[in-house]
Order: sequence, then structure tokens, then C-alpha cells
Amino acid sequence: MTDLTELGVAAIRDGVAGGDFTAVEAAEAFNANIAAAQSALNAFIVATPERALEAARATDAKRAAGQPLGKMGGVPIGMKDLFATAGVQTTAASHILEGFTPEYESTVSQKLWDAGAGMLGKLNLDQFAMGSSNETSYFGNVISPWRRNDGGNAALAPGGSSGGSSAAVSARLCPAATGTDTGGSIRQPAAFTGIAGIKPTYGRCSRWGIVAFASSLDQAGPMARDVRDCAIMLEAMAGFDPKDATSLNLPVPEWEAGLTADLKGRKVGIPREYRMDGMDADVAKSWDDGVAWLRDAGAEIIDISLPHTRYALPAYYIIAPAEASSNLARYDGVRYGLRDLPEGANLQDMYAATREAGFGAEVKRRILIGTYVLSAGFYDAYYTQAQKVRTLISRDFRDAFSQCDVILAPTAPSAAFGLGDKTSDPLSMYLNDVFAVPASLAGLPAMSVPGGLNREGLPLGLQIIGKPFYEQGVLNAGLAIEQRAGFTARPEKWW
Repeated sequence: MTDLTELGVAAIRDGVAGGDFTAVEAAEAFNANIAAAQSALNAFIVATPERALEAARATDAKRAAGQPLGKMGGVPIGMKDLFATAGVQTTAASHILEGFTPEYESTVSQKLWDAGAGMLGKLNLDQFAMGSSNETSYFGNVISPWRRNDGGNAALAPGGSSGGSSAAVSARLCPAATGTDTGGSIRQPAAFTGIAGIKPTYGRCSRWGIVAFASSLDQAGPMARDVRDCAIMLEAMAGFDPKDATSLNLPVPEWEAGLTADLKGRKVGIPREYRMDGMDADVAKSWDDGVAWLRDAGAEIIDISLPHTRYALPAYYIIAPAEASSNLARYDGVRYGLRDLPEGANLQDMYAATREAGFGAEVKRRILIGTYVLSAGFYDAYYTQAQKVRTLISRDFRDAFSQCDVILAPTAPSAAFGLGDKTSDPLSMYLNDVFAVPASLAGLPAMSVPGGLNREGLPLGLQIIGKPFYEQGVLNAGLAIEQRAGFTARPEKWW
């Protein structure tokens, strides 16, 4: 039998449905890979092998009874530890939530279980999804399965915040995983590890039961080995949820059935502002290759302008911390999670001690920034201005999409960097999001697909951004690139 861990979502789903192997066999194979790799990669905070087997047995029983198996029938997946999972610890990779076991299930995870998927475990991430390298987790760094081709063995960042998800999919610890994207946290880690990931239109996937970072930006999405697998999983995750006031009350399209790499009649915009001074030569070449591939697929390539791009990153790093400052105020040691109560302390002392012990340095930094920009003397100077910039960025995209159907850009300004390389310089770390943040501010669907390797043998991602609700066009452009790039590289196993 083929090594089942080499199969993706579609292949496992179809193989189980066709009787080529059982869902239990697939779950057992991935459980074994997770156990063997955990000490080296630290991709999971909690492994749940029995949960995966329980779901697999249910799928096999349905098949034996001739019942439908669902869109994800028999597919075991990883769940980013930002999604509440009933009966299984949910921490957001923070000490302040260590040991918290929800009594409820997030809407997205419930939809995936209803579609026949099983849970292999809860994946590591940057604490409260704040980070670009998965170095802020209370439970330790995630290590990328990739290595540079120079013979060195320096540990590389898997991207963030969904670094556990990206590392696990790339290392064949799961065929797919959930991610969340606030300012690039699906797309950038996907680019760093040579996989695909899509952030859908804001509101496509319910935020209910997902630990909040920045509520006007957070959006769940799938991470998988290819575009088709992302389309399958997104269909299972998406849909209206009355428990989320920002949820889109729209039918879920059949994205998998609508996949095509024929882009005849489509226009692809190339934003001139994204070609920055000093751009990495390998990233620039990858972008040029992507343009050629989309032209070969039948698309017309046009030059566009997104003039307020230069202000996107500073606006994001005002708006997101401001919302985080508000959202994270709920962690006070009173109702759930960590409680640090020094002897003789009053309520205010308990708040301060709990947050000091429970939040990591990056989370504290962003709370302080957010509280500052929301304070009485600075609200109009910072937060109000940032919201105005956000409106201008959305208007830029609206104007651009009057000329084109999708936009092509790099996903990140570089390939994966070494762990520790940027931790002493927060601004350098934040610049990793420079190409990803504009689409997040505008709430647009955006996807990263592998575009090749750089001179060090590390993956580079290409980003496709679409107009609102146009996930199909984003997926189709991603498929066109995927087919022409012929990306088959994978990390050489060292763990």
C-alpha cells in the first residue's frame, strides 16, 4: 500500500470512499508520524490520536452501512490551537489559558467534524496569533522541516502565526490544517513551507469559538498541500453562522467543482507599488515567473496602482493592537485560565499579577501599543487616522478591481529566516507582513501557492488577491500557477 501520509485531502477522501484503504488506517499512519516528529518539530501543543481514530471508526462504519461520508470523510486534520474544541485544551499558545478546556466547539471545527474530518491534535502557534515566526508561543518554538541547501542545519522559522499548521502539513504530519489570518498568518507560513493556504473573504468562515486577536481582521481558512485540497476544506469550513454578527449570509459555492486553470478572458493586475526598492532578487524572479505562468494560462496582464500601500503596515499595527487591547482585557484571572493571587493582594493586584505571568512579551507589547493609541489624548491622532487609511486602501482595491479580476504579488519579502534572526528587532519582524496586510485590511480573499525555490533551496510563495466573494477566481489563478510551477519540492527528512 502507498504510504498514506503522502496523500492529500482529495486522495484520502476518495480512497476511503472507494475502499482502497480505511479511515482508521489513514489516521493511524498520521498518528505515527506525529509521534515520531513531535520532539524535533514541536508542531503540536496537544496530540489527540484517539480523537482521530474515533472519527475514523465512525467514517468506516458509515461506509460499511452505505451512508454518505461527507466532504472530508475519513480525512484526519490538525486544528490550530486558537479554535475551541470541546473537551480538549485550548490555549492560544499562552500560559494565561494553559489548562483551559472548553465546554463548547467552535463553529468552524464543528463544521469540519460534521463533514467527516477527524482531529489529530491542537497545533502550535504564535501566542494569541501575534507573530510571524512562531517564536512567541509559551509552549516553545515550532521548527520548520525545511533546511537551507548550504549544508548547515540552522533551525528556520515556519512562519506565523499558523506555524504549527504549516510545519505539520509540510512535514506530512497531517494532510491539511486550519489556520487563521489576521495580517497574513495563513499566507506567510504557507509560503515559508511550500504549501498552499487561503484566507477567504472576511465573514466567509465564522469567528465564533475562535480566540479573538483583532475582530475586524481575524478570518479562518485552510492550509493544505495544494489548491484543490484547500478548495475542498474551505467548502466544509465556510457558511453562515447566526452566532457571529459578521458572518456572511451567503450560500457556499462549490469551489472544488468550479476549479479550472483556464484563465482566458480574465485580467490579472500587477501592482507597481509592491515592487519595492531593494526587493530580494529571488522573490522578484518568482513574481516574474508567476506573471508568465498566468499569461500562459490565458490571462491578460495589466499594470495597476494601489497608491496607499505604503501606509498599510503602519495602519495595521495601530488597528490590530487596538482591537487586541480590547479583546484581551477579558483575561483577568477571575473566570477561567491562569489566576495569580499574591498573598494579601486585592482585585487590581490579582489582575496585574495574572497578566504579568500569563502574557508573553510580544502580547504585552501589542496590548501596550493598542491601549496607547486608544487613550484619550491619542485616539484621534492614531486610531481614527488609521481607520481612514484603511478606507483608502479598500478604495484602492475597489478601483483596481474595476480593471482586473485578481491581483498577483509576492506573499512575503523573503524566504524563511532563521529562528532568532529577528526577535531583537520587532520592526524587522513586522515587515514580513508587508505584502499580506493590505488584503487583510480590505477583507479580501487572498491565497498563497508555492512559486519555486530560492537559491538556498527554500520555498517562495506567490499571492493571489481577489475581489470580495471571488474565492473561485483566486483558487483558479492559484491552480494555474500550481500546474505551471510544477512545484514538487519537499523538505528532506531530518527529524
